[in-house]
Amino acid sequence: MEEEEIMWKLDSNSVESATIGRVMSTLLSSRPRKLQEAIFRFGSNPHQTSGLNEVRVADLRVRYISSSDESLWFLNKYVTDAVEKKDSLDQILVPMIESSLKYRGRKHSNQPMIILNWLFQEKLLCKALVTSLATMISRKEDRYIALGWCTLVRELLEVEITMTQPTKNGVSENYYALLEILCACIPRLTVIMCDGSGLQDGSELPTRLSVAAADCFLALTEALTRKTLLSKVPSRNNASNSVVALSRIAENKVEPVTTSSEASNNVELDWLLWDHLDELIVLVQKLVAWNRKSRPLYAKGLEQVLKWLEEIKSHYGNFPDEADKKILKTGVLLLSSCWKHYSRLLHLEDHKISQHYKDLLEQYLSGIQFYTENCTEKRTENGDTTGIETRKFFLNCLSLLLGRFDQQQFDRIMLEYGIEISNALLSQFHSADEDVIEGSFSIFKAAVFKANYSSSQSRSTGTSMMDSVVPSLLDLLNERNVTSKAVVMLVAEYCFINTDGHCLQEILKLLDSPNALQRTNAVDVVRELIRISSDSVHVLSNSMWQDVAKRLLERLADEEPEIRSNTSNLLPMIDPSLIFPSLVHLFYSSDERVCLSASDALIAVLKYHSEKHEVIFMLLDSLSNLTQSLDIPDSSRDKGQGGSMLDFDKVRMLIAEWSKSVKDWKLLIEPLIDKMLAEPSNANIVKFLSHISEHLADNADIVFSRVLLHMKGQELDKSFFARPDSRTCTSNDSDAFTRSLFDRLCPLLIIRLLPLRVFNHLQSRVLYGQCNEVLLHASKNGDIDMNRHDCVATLLMNRAFGKFEFEDVRKLAAELCGRFHPKVLFPIISSQLEHAAESQDILKIKACLFCICTSLVVRGWDPKFCNVLLKVRNSIEKVLLWRSLEGDEVSKAQHGCIDCLALMICAEVQTPESIRNSSTSENIGKMCSRSPTLNYVISQLMHGKHEFMSPPKLNSKTYISESSFPLPFRICMANTLISACQKISDIGREPFAQMTLPHLVHSIEVVRDQEIRAACIQVVFSVVYHVKSAVLPFAPDILEVALKSLREGSEKEKMAGAKLMASLMASEDPILECISEGLLEARSLLSVMSSTDPSPDLRQLCKKLLVCLTSP
Repeated sequence: MEEEEIMWKLDSNSVESATIGRVMSTLLSSRPRKLQEAIFRFGSNPHQTSGLNEVRVADLRVRYISSSDESLWFLNKYVTDAVEKKDSLDQILVPMIESSLKYRGRKHSNQPMIILNWLFQEKLLCKALVTSLATMISRKEDRYIALGWCTLVRELLEVEITMTQPTKNGVSENYYALLEILCACIPRLTVIMCDGSGLQDGSELPTRLSVAAADCFLALTEALTRKTLLSKVPSRNNASNSVVALSRIAENKVEPVTTSSEASNNVELDWLLWDHLDELIVLVQKLVAWNRKSRPLYAKGLEQVLKWLEEIKSHYGNFPDEADKKILKTGVLLLSSCWKHYSRLLHLEDHKISQHYKDLLEQYLSGIQFYTENCTEKRTENGDTTGIETRKFFLNCLSLLLGRFDQQQFDRIMLEYGIEISNALLSQFHSADEDVIEGSFSIFKAAVFKANYSSSQSRSTGTSMMDSVVPSLLDLLNERNVTSKAVVMLVAEYCFINTDGHCLQEILKLLDSPNALQRTNAVDVVRELIRISSDSVHVLSNSMWQDVAKRLLERLADEEPEIRSNTSNLLPMIDPSLIFPSLVHLFYSSDERVCLSASDALIAVLKYHSEKHEVIFMLLDSLSNLTQSLDIPDSSRDKGQGGSMLDFDKVRMLIAEWSKSVKDWKLLIEPLIDKMLAEPSNANIVKFLSHISEHLADNADIVFSRVLLHMKGQELDKSFFARPDSRTCTSNDSDAFTRSLFDRLCPLLIIRLLPLRVFNHLQSRVLYGQCNEVLLHASKNGDIDMNRHDCVATLLMNRAFGKFEFEDVRKLAAELCGRFHPKVLFPIISSQLEHAAESQDILKIKACLFCICTSLVVRGWDPKFCNVLLKVRNSIEKVLLWRSLEGDEVSKAQHGCIDCLALMICAEVQTPESIRNSSTSENIGKMCSRSPTLNYVISQLMHGKHEFMSPPKLNSKTYISESSFPLPFRICMANTLISACQKISDIGREPFAQMTLPHLVHSIEVVRDQEIRAACIQVVFSVVYHVKSAVLPFAPDILEVALKSLREGSEKEKMAGAKLMASLMASEDPILECISEGLLEARSLLSVMSSTDPSPDLRQLCKKLLVCLTSP
């Protein structure tokens, strides 16, 4: 029996569900008028119609219900029973939700509202239905149900003004309770709205559900303010009254006239809205994000509303005390009063507002005009500004209204109201309030620039609108304030779209204004114009840019520092070709103020175009052109043999700043190298490259590759040389000669700019190729085959050792060869020098010696190459043994040999080991062994042959044996030591003195040849003169040498001794103190010789020395 009852209940529920489904389908598919008539009949006599009283409910459940009257009766019964039993009402509400979503926006589709309005006539049913509806949004996770729910609730909230009914209005009578229950859904709507956003192309876009949730949110909060909603939109004639009403709202002076019960409900609704202030802020934030890209003016209005909401919260939201409750009530009332107008403008889907936009537009414009004309901006006692907040309110509403229209609607509005809107907004530019100016500017900008005039009439209307207000806008540029900033952006945008350039010319005229504020604002307009142009596919005409560039360059001489600085920052954004020649000329101006501004501008331009080689070319070309100009100030010239040229040191600072901004030098180096190769006589390019040599070194392979390619394509015209051995140019074509010379010098000058470290990369194929191959294929006569060795090194060697070459090119090539790594240089150069000495090729000998000297100077001494340098020394010895005449080519080559030996000595002496061992005399022997060249030279000077020189005993008078080496050769050795004295560095003086003076002093005692002794005395003189204090330990012995040579020597020895005496007497105080006792003897000797010596020159010199000794 129990099982039968359970089965009966289950079957009963199934039947009942099917029946209510049919009932809802019948009602929702009925025509609205028939449905309302059925409801009217049901309300007139609920116990009548079709004998429904006599029919059991069970019978209705099992038979088909076809009429609206039967369906209404069953629905009423079903809902009443469900409410009593507290059963779910979803079977009633879900069909309504689906119907609202399915027929949304269609005419005659408000059946769900008619049914709910009928059911809401009973308060108990109304509360139950609304409560079930409110909980459904949280209970149901179905997005389709949520979308329909938002649609149904919005229709329900707006039914009061969209539905006229002949029956009792259940929604209206229970509207307060309905709002109170549905307000609990606001947090859930906020979550749906936030979760429904997505990013597309960097912009946040809403989904269909989030849009519906936002509109439902707005409808709900708007309903909370509907107590003071204007029942009818005011006409044009009643606009002034509407303005007063709206203004009192914005200023918090609303005093609605209601009954006591209505007033109580209104207050509670106000507090309900206040309680959801945080959700309102989130809502507006989302609306801003969704509209920022697609509707900028609308988004700007939303931003102002958002700012106002945050200010309301900040100003009124922190009054917990009872004493401050009155202030809080003010904020609550202000929020409710203004939100009722904002909310109706914020709906994302609302097509009805376009039906009465004119009335709203006229209200807002009238309000702006009224409060601009009748209220000042004076502050009241509580700190508020009378009328300012009202104007902000109207401007916000105007932004929201205009910003929501599409392009076609907007054009139509502007065609009708454009002049009126622009005049109303222009008056706001005089305000001192930033928000007023910003809001006015946003609307004005959209009104003038957003309108896409399609016809010639409307296009002329838009142009004339702006033309009519331009003079007024320019007048606002007389000050520096918030207004001028807004006008600057507005005028700049108009200048950009104004094709005739009239507006731009007016701005350029202001750049010459005597009013500094006007000039400053004009510069700001140009800056904004440049920014707009850079962001647009449309560009200004070239003539316009030329005018702008010319006027800006003139502002570099402005008396106002701010204008000069702003101008310097603007110039980089203009085409460099329009400014560089004049800018470089100003850079060399005699006016220091102009020069400094031009310098800042040049640096800014170079940094802005840091990796564009064309800009660097413009700089170099401008410098070259200016060099040839006759207008260069004298103070900027460097006068020399080459004529007047620019002071490139000024440019060095520019290059240093610019180079810091370059990130990829590979983009610049190749074009710069190519430019120099194309203009080999341009000295400015050489100087420029010298200032970026480190960056060139970092990309040395690129440099070498370009140079190698250029050098391989060069051919030397041998007609420049009369005979192969003369190397003198006889061509009458001096221009061709000069071009050829510079063309061959240019690649070498580029290589010369590179620091030494680039020559250390032995693995660089473009520089050295395969080093072993270079050595292996050096032919028997010492020539290098350039065709077989495709690298820079072989080309340089051929330039240095070739038979036909310009002398300047040969010298520079030899110098560059001297920078090669010793592993490459010395094996080849020793072979070349050896062959040249055998064949007596003077030019090649000099080139080889120059290579070796350069290497010794830039790299110093390396003991690993002693054997190779020994081979070099042997070749030098051969050359020094040649007979020569003063001034001939052989003597020049021998001078080169002497300098080479001297540098070898300096390099050996200046090694760290020699310097460390120079502190004690016991190490002199070791020092001599580490300086084989010095040992060789001294040995040849003293003995005429090479033998190891041990430290001599200075008191020994054993005469040394001398070989048959010719005297000139031995004199060359003395000259080598003298040359070494002149070239020795400070750190090498002490070891040099210790390694040479003992041998020299000793040799003077024991050498028999007078010429050699005189030469040795001359060397000692040079040591004392150049090495200075390092001779202190040997000063007494040196003085003794000088005295002995004066007493016993030949005429040459006496003259050399007198000079030695003079050098000692001119030495530092410690040396004078050391030889003070010997100076007494010297005084007597000089006194005798000054009167008795047969040589007049010697007597004269002795008299001078005697005066120095006897003078106080």
